[in-house]
Amino acid sequence: MSTLLVDRSGMSLRCDAEAIAVYEGEERRGSVPLALLNRCVIRGADTQLDSGVLLKLAEAGVGTVLFSPRLGRRVAVVLGPQHRDAGLRLAQSQRVLNGPACADWARQVVVAKLGRQVRVLRGWLSRRPEARRRLSDAVARVEAIRRQALQGGDVASLRGLEGAAARVYFSGLAVVVAPGLGFEGRNRRPPRDPVNVGLSLGYTMLHLEAVGLAQAAGLDPLLGFYHRPSVGRESLACDLIEPLRPLVDDWVVGLFRERLLREAHFTVPEGGGACLMGKAGRRIFYDEWFKALPVWQRWLRLRCMILARQLRDEGELFFDDGFGDEVEPW
Repeated sequence: MSTLLVDRSGMSLRCDAEAIAVYEGEERRGSVPLALLNRCVIRGADTQLDSGVLLKLAEAGVGTVLFSPRLGRRVAVVLGPQHRDAGLRLAQSQRVLNGPACADWARQVVVAKLGRQVRVLRGWLSRRPEARRRLSDAVARVEAIRRQALQGGDVASLRGLEGAAARVYFSGLAVVVAPGLGFEGRNRRPPRDPVNVGLSLGYTMLHLEAVGLAQAAGLDPLLGFYHRPSVGRESLACDLIEPLRPLVDDWVVGLFRERLLREAHFTVPEGGGACLMGKAGRRIFYDEWFKALPVWQRWLRLRCMILARQLRDEGELFFDDGFGDEVEPW
């Protein structure tokens, strides 16, 4: 399955039997069979498509995501038909109200995320021996916080541990990023340096995958257990991607370390403000993203399937893994 990415202004999408054709003006640029699509991402300004195209995409189960052309922020999502298993949604709703179950879920999420943060820091430690002291210190401190999380607690306390670990972890990652990129830690809304732009876009793209896969499994993406339900937020998708965020971090930092993405691909306004990724940088980012995505996509799909089965019969541990060591289990 593939993603149709429209990232150029003045394009239009039209129905062509069982395919979506892409036009620039009146010149046909190509087409993609609907059977091969699972996502359509539209970022280009003035992209034209009518309700017939949206209907065709939705009927085929292809989610359509609309981004702000300038800010790179998701504006809208159009998904296909909803899953019809009302009992599953009811069971999910009941678990949201079950404090001990939510706390156990939160513990799994936080422990898994912090474990991968340690793994990422150790990976950079082996590649950057000159930064050994700071990276070793970060590893030790995140490991200590992870041991605290293993002991459990309520959702609020686990969230506090996650935040404490994040500050240490990102200060460690800052050691391996070129000083010219201006990365000193995580910032967002808007991101103010190239690395944070890459992180925000990566998290957004992964979140969209989690939304679609949760819905396909019959789950309600809005009803999370660690991220509590909130207006306008797919909280379950937020839960699902947390353990994968460190892998996205490592991937983004790698793009800069390998010089696939460079300072020239970004615009940073004088006096601060939102840092913007240019079109050439976005092309590189998306090309590399869709190469990396399949392993994370399989992990998310499996997590959704297991959660759906759990909610039906509560018979299987959520963190049991189902495929090798490509991505370690919760």
